Amino acid sequence: MSRRRRSPGVHGLALHQIAPAFLVVLVLAACSGMGNFGIGGAPTAPAVPQADVIGTGSVRVAFLIPKSAGGHGGDTASAFRNAAELALRDFPNAGIQIAFHDTLGTPAGAAAAADAALNEGAGLMLGPVFSNEVAAVAPRTRAAGVPVVAFSSDAGVAGPGVYLLSFLPSDDVNRIVSYSASQGRRSFAALLPATAYGSVVEATFRGAVARVGGRIVAIQSYESNDQDVRAKTAAIAASAREIDALLIPDSGAVAPTIADALAAAGVTRDKVKLLGSGQWDDPRVLNSSAMVGSWYPAPVRQGFEDFARRYQAAFGGSPPRNATLAYDATVLAIGLVRQYGADRFQNSVLTSANGFAGIDGIFRFLPSGLTERRLAVYEVTGSGASVVSAAARSFAGGT
Repeated sequence: MSRRRRSPGVHGLALHQIAPAFLVVLVLAACSGMGNFGIGGAPTAPAVPQADVIGTGSVRVAFLIPKSAGGHGGDTASAFRNAAELALRDFPNAGIQIAFHDTLGTPAGAAAAADAALNEGAGLMLGPVFSNEVAAVAPRTRAAGVPVVAFSSDAGVAGPGVYLLSFLPSDDVNRIVSYSASQGRRSFAALLPATAYGSVVEATFRGAVARVGGRIVAIQSYESNDQDVRAKTAAIAASAREIDALLIPDSGAVAPTIADALAAAGVTRDKVKLLGSGQWDDPRVLNSSAMVGSWYPAPVRQGFEDFARRYQAAFGGSPPRNATLAYDATVLAIGLVRQYGADRFQNSVLTSANGFAGIDGIFRFLPSGLTERRLAVYEVTGSGASVVSAAARSFAGGT
């Protein structure tokens, strides 16, 4: 499978045998919210707001967004609706209509929204956003035989017929370990946050290192306070003679602090290569002198930059990074309708081994409901980052 460059008028490409060209991508972190519960813990049935419908096609697609959630949830809902509308503008005569249903940001609200969408004949459900909403929706959509393309990065809510269009820690870890091994790094260690995310990263890290024939020298998990971060960093530094690659998949608020502490302990960057995650795509990391030469995986940047310019022109504001998810989910629905007719939303179509291409690169849905992506590897320069390994353009092999 290969990926063509986008022409100015085409913003998504179906890979594999989807000749015309429509797809999707990207990025959302899983969130969770509290549901509404009545006496005895039974969920109350919230009022179902009327759907907001755009598009004039004959195929109904539901889009579940936390419009009334307020704060971050409400902002996400607004950006996702804008991104979906932009996709419909980019592909006139798309053949679909999108009905936006408000989940209220709660499991009970999401369940009610899903019921309403199913009653209206939706053949595909995009969203919800939050992991506990996805869990509430899944039994209903599975019973109805309607697939879901949701935006949580909580792998625990994925499953047959419930696909996560998100970036998962496994892609980051597998990519950076594989690339490091290709550059001769074989003795690994990891400094991980003592969180559910850290636990997922650790499990993937152990498997990834084993697959490349490397060895794990040490793993340390730290609590979210400076004292513990520094203590665990010192423990790793004590083993530095045996290590040539150290995974630090935390945010820009933490990774530079660890890098500074390692340098102060005499751990040199030429001996121990620092490895990160997509969270490193942050000015605090990219402009840190202590992190120059470090590697991290991330999607190609140009796709989002092009999308952001078009979004700005259409709506007068900058999109959040995860808005590409909504755009790509919409374009995926359009492409499947145009290419596959009555079979458009079959699980066998959605789980094509050759996958699809979107704003942030190629991806495919696995039968498990998880998403697999191909990422680039960047090197921190102290004033940004440069690509040291381009993202693969197919799933023909490797990472």
